Parts: sequence; structure tokens; C-alpha cells
Amino acid sequence: MTLPSKVRIVEVGPRDGLQNEAMPVSTKVKVELIRRLGAAGLKTIEATSFVSPKWVPQMADSAQVFAAIEKLPDVTYPVLTPNMKGFEAALAAGAKEVAIFGAASEAFSRKNINCSIAESLERFGPIVEAARAADIRCAATFPACSAAPTKARWHRWRSPMWPRSLEMGCHEISLGDTIGTGTPEKTRAMIEAVARRVPLKKIAGHYHDTYGMAAANIYASLQMGIGIFDSSVAGLGGCPYAAGASGNVATEDVVWLLTGLGIDAGIDLDALVDTGVWISAQIKREPASRVARAILARRAMNAAGSA
Repeated sequence: MTLPSKVRIVEVGPRDGLQNEAMPVSTKVKVELIRRLGAAGLKTIEATSFVSPKWVPQMADSAQVFAAIEKLPDVTYPVLTPNMKGFEAALAAGAKEVAIFGAASEAFSRKNINCSIAESLERFGPIVEAARAADIRCAATFPACSAAPTKARWHRWRSPMWPRSLEMGCHEISLGDTIGTGTPEKTRAMIEAVARRVPLKKIAGHYHDTYGMAAANIYASLQMGIGIFDSSVAGLGGCPYAAGASGNVATEDVVWLLTGLGIDAGIDLDALVDTGVWISAQIKREPASRVARAILARRAMNAAGSA
């Protein structure tokens, strides 16, 4: 099967990657992380989330972060806006692209956003309408898609969220394996089922690496024709509603995979690795990226050999 000639990586590290960190991350560090990611070649960088600081304290400085970013002309900086209050704050801050989020299953919807799917659709409508009126692009993201049905039930499963999101005006939908239980076969079945209801070019993949399957799931998605993927530098992030769920797939690992497949994502891998090392040091952890660890080990070996 022919793979996409171009792939767009949506870097979610500054938002999804940092939002669950227990250690406070300063506004200065967040802004610098976004600058470094842009310098490494990322063209879509999820900058922050306009949510209640009561529920997500790490994002309490969203307005300050967004104001301080040096906006590169060829880079977009989407922000998460879960409700109208968040959207209005993002609009006031000057955001040009927002994301709303729902759920593919009733159980996860109630855990994640404390409402049913039907209620979430009612909540999304005014946000998408307001975004269209303000000429702001709006995407929709759905966590835990791979866990909602069993593999055998995918083709019978019918979530109203996907087509309704596009009908309301969202430009794309992101299917999330936020607990990381997806496998290539299950991922292909998921995409095939969803693509029966929405255009393939409007589907993005968001895969976590809990069981080490994220890169394999991305490859399976590429084979299905998907060309948009979320990832997080150094593998930062997790799912607060899924016990044991590890971080998003590392951007370094995705770039390595794409390069090996002959797909140029336009990203400087060495600069990306350096960025992952830097932000990991800021939050006192090691990079989760396997590719980053391999490159760092090779660098150390080369340095020792030339000493």
C-alpha cells in the first residue's frame, strides 16, 4: 500500500505533555520549550490549554504563555478549549486555532468531561459556531477510542461524535489511544470503521506508548492513509483517567520511523533530541524516547572515542 508522501506532526508536549506534571513548570520554561520546538522544525505546536486552574493547575498561566510566544509565520499554535469560557479566553489571547475534546464512549465521557456524549455535543456546538464566526480553525479530539469497543465490535460501533463534529464545522478529528492498549490490527480496524463515516484525510492519530505499540500503530495508520499524528517531545505526558498509562509517543521516535520510511517530516532530529534532553532536565526526569536514548548513547561513545 502506498504511504502518504507528507506527514504533519502535531507536537503536544507543551500542553498534553506537561499538564499532568506534579512539579510546577514556569511560564519561562514553557515558552522556551515552544521556541525550541519551532526551531527544530515543528510546524504545529499545541501551546497550552485554557482550562480551569482548579482542575489543571499546570495550565494556570495559559494566557501568559500564549502572549509570550514568538509566533513564527509558518507555525500554528493550537490551544485546547474544553468549554465556552475557555474558548473566550483563547480568543482574547489571540489564538487562531483551537481544539475541543469529547469521548467515543459514554463511560470515558463521564470520567473525562463529566457529561454524556449527547451533552458534550450540545456543549461543542456553540464553541464551534463561535470559532467559525471568528475565523478560527477548530479540531476535535477523542481520547480512549481504541479501548471503547472490543476489536470484533468496531465495524458495528457507531459513535455520533465523529460525523457530528465535522458537520458542526471542525476541520479534523483526532482518534486517541490515550491508555495505550491499541495494536496494529485493532488500529487498522478502528480507522477503517471511522473512515466509513468521515473522510480519511480529516482523521488524525494520537497514540500513547504504554505497551510499546505506538510506533507500530502509527505505521499501521500510515498504511491506511493517515497523514496526521500527535506526538510529544521526550514522550512527555499521560492520561490522568487511565491507571498506568504512560506518555504520548515520543516525537523523536515518530521522526525516526518516518525517516526510515522515506517520509520527510521537515524536522531536525538532533535539535529535537536536544530539546527533549533540555525539557526532561527541567522537570528532573530522563527522556522516554528510545530513539533519543540511542542517539545520546552514540554521541557519548563517539565523544569517548575521540577523547
